[in-house]
Amino acid sequence: GHGQAQGSDRDDECLNVMVRFDTDMILDKIAEHKRREVAQAKERRPIDSLQRGVGELEDLPRGFLRALRAAAGSGWTAMIAEVKKGSPSQGVIREDFDPLTIAEIYQENGATCLSVLTDEHFFMGHLQYLGQIREVVNLPLLRKDFICDPYQIYEARVAGADAILLIAAMLDAGQLAEYNALAEELHLDVLMEVHDEAELRMVLETGCELSGLNNRNLQTFTTELATPERLLPAIPAVHVVVAERGLACRADVERLQQAGARGFLVGESLMREDDIGAKLRELQGQTD
Repeated sequence: GHGQAQGSDRDDECLNVMVRFDTDMILDKIAEHKRREVAQAKERRPIDSLQRGVGELEDLPRGFLRALRAAAGSGWTAMIAEVKKGSPSQGVIREDFDPLTIAEIYQENGATCLSVLTDEHFFMGHLQYLGQIREVVNLPLLRKDFICDPYQIYEARVAGADAILLIAAMLDAGQLAEYNALAEELHLDVLMEVHDEAELRMVLETGCELSGLNNRNLQTFTTELATPERLLPAIPAVHVVVAERGLACRADVERLQQAGARGFLVGESLMREDDIGAKLRELQGQTD
């Protein structure tokens, strides 16, 4: 009995150290890969061509933040449902992955906005999914990717995004402010993702009013609902706070609503279900 328990504690510790080591590397590895990708994209299509592309767009973005505010204000559970085939930690999450069908199911079952993974290398997404999905639904779309260069913000706008994700763990205060200002200029909303107090302070200084509290500890890759509960009291009421990750059931959603979250980003727990629509309704508290 006792000796065994000690052994397993030690194994857990080793495992944690390994996972932690891995994760820091994953974010760094992703950032490094992104910088190479962006350099290649700039060769294929220089930034001034993209900027002209923005000038030629006829429609304005659909108001991602506005949609979340309206839904939360009406007492609806504002869900950002994610179109996601896989991830580095999970591998392929959904074998029969059809982004357009999934987007339509989300819209039919009450999603407020959609999050579209556009990273190919690590998450099996594609930039083209944005434009394709935009044709079949009228919900606002978030470009979910690892943005480390202004080029990607123009690219998002041209591709059909209404909002972009900025991950505070990957950027410094100057970049956050600069990228946020550029997004505003392009009429894109910005969801700024934070994991801890230091990142939150940085994000609040930008004046951005939409923040995502990632329940996944990027150091240990464990999911902790306590993260948003800890950070929420420090966030001004005008902010729309989105809880991301680790929301498996309606009780998780209600617990974080109680703490002050007004939006919820859900990917994996929808993608794993045979009946995506039923799972989305359950998370939103709709009884059939």
